[in-house]
Amino acid sequence: MTFYISKIFWLVAQPLSLAFLLLLTGLLAGLLKWSRIRTWASIAAALILFVTLFTSIGAVLLQQLENRFARADLPAGGPSCIITLGGGFESEIVSARGGFEMTQAGDRFVETLRLARDFPASRILVSGGDGSLSGAYEGDAVIAERFFSAFGISADRLIRETQSRDTFENAANTETLLASNGLENCLLVTSAFHMPRSIGLFRKRGLTVLPWPTDYRTTGTASLGFDFTQPSANSQLMATAVREWTGLLFYYLAGRTSSLVPQ
Repeated sequence: MTFYISKIFWLVAQPLSLAFLLLLTGLLAGLLKWSRIRTWASIAAALILFVTLFTSIGAVLLQQLENRFARADLPAGGPSCIITLGGGFESEIVSARGGFEMTQAGDRFVETLRLARDFPASRILVSGGDGSLSGAYEGDAVIAERFFSAFGISADRLIRETQSRDTFENAANTETLLASNGLENCLLVTSAFHMPRSIGLFRKRGLTVLPWPTDYRTTGTASLGFDFTQPSANSQLMATAVREWTGLLFYYLAGRTSSLVPQ
């Protein structure tokens, strides 16, 4: 139930959806002659749109998370295992067309492939089921087996976790698989902005993982200011930042992590 609530909440709470709902509220208030509500709803919608489209606030918020963890020092001889969190494949498109179409987070699997080739003794645990509301598509762990096989990585090295739909379930289900396979001190590969929340969940379960962030979305040197050159990119950065900070807050308040922003 929590999974579905979080999905529906995000459909409403992301910046552009929120701005649309405020505009709709203003329109309805105007029709009902509620002038004060119409005015404030319109002002709030315009402010959200301006901040989202024409400022660097999204980049700065995301950058704070991306800078939280550097890549760990690799153990001598390489890691015994590599945990890769899902979210890197366009599951709906892959289910319809085949292949390995990737999202922006596809770097997670490209980097894992590089590590797998550099350290041929390492096991690879891919955690990711179908995170859609419908549950009608192949998850990342299923697609990943074909992806790695196409590049010469033996299926015997893979451990697939196919049931998780969000980061909390990633950590919970991975804990069981690590124990049953006798694996520990693994590299954790995920997007840099997603690393604090992921590390927090693994730590809460008493699991030690070595951060290996990838898929950076910012330069690391962004500063607050206006930016009228790339509204669509600014909007995407803001949406990702708001979603990740909201996830951090929810997990902390729910007791799923021990600190608001793990470091």
